[in-house]
Amino acid sequence: MHIPPYDNQNKPIVDIGNSTVPLNYFNIVKLKAGETFEYSVPGFETCIVPATGYINVTVDGFTANDLGGRGVDVWDGDPEGVYVPSGRLANLRAVTDTEVFVAGAKYDEVLEPFAVRKDELDLVQYGSDDTKTHRKIKHILGQKQADKVGRLLVSELFTVGAGGWSGFPSHKHDTDRLPLETRHDETYNFRFKPNHGSGVQMLQREDGKPGDAYHIVDGSTICLDNGYHPCAVLPGYQMYYFTILGGLSQRSLVQYFQPSHADQVETIPGIKDMIAKFK
Repeated sequence: MHIPPYDNQNKPIVDIGNSTVPLNYFNIVKLKAGETFEYSVPGFETCIVPATGYINVTVDGFTANDLGGRGVDVWDGDPEGVYVPSGRLANLRAVTDTEVFVAGAKYDEVLEPFAVRKDELDLVQYGSDDTKTHRKIKHILGQKQADKVGRLLVSELFTVGAGGWSGFPSHKHDTDRLPLETRHDETYNFRFKPNHGSGVQMLQREDGKPGDAYHIVDGSTICLDNGYHPCAVLPGYQMYYFTILGGLSQRSLVQYFQPSHADQVETIPGIKDMIAKFK
């Protein structure tokens, strides 16, 4: 499902009970300096990630001040985040004008809040210019936080250079059938640089059969329920997407590569390190 960009007025873009991705939650909150915002999502653990600007976050007795710090866009520095336990009330206060992503995954157990600062990110860079697959991943809730989170994985993905593919070789994760695959609902929010750039999100339901494609623009949200789903950005542009993964029965993601393309796992430098990081 493609949700074109719109003014969501700080209301969830992907809310509880979404029919396409019932394991996911997603909101974009925009605040002017000094403004505040509160939220609580029953049955969902969440992660607060400023796209731009600084915020202060309070969850119960836990506080993280001056979270974020990026300037005009998501390419201007590294992300930071705060983990909010399931159903807990989070208070955001904008130190500067800010745009904030709120990512969530369905999970009932109540854990403890914590902050993820820039030096605590899991960073991966893989692919190559020759294979048109060069990209960088910044895991906010990644392996380093594995023992503190229930089912939520949160990352930022960047194409490296101008143009190219991401999510290739094509893969899916829509069925719990270990050790081959896990069920993880996935939600993306895309940005492009320059922001008049665009790309395409493919979605192929079955190997060997025609699928669907969505024209994605700056601010597009994609919800993925099932099928193989590579995406691409036009030549001359950079692409970013904020990624939310919520597991049905476990946090670690097991991707199933499309049989007709699976041999290309052996041709893309560093891709096995990337696969191993989604734990």
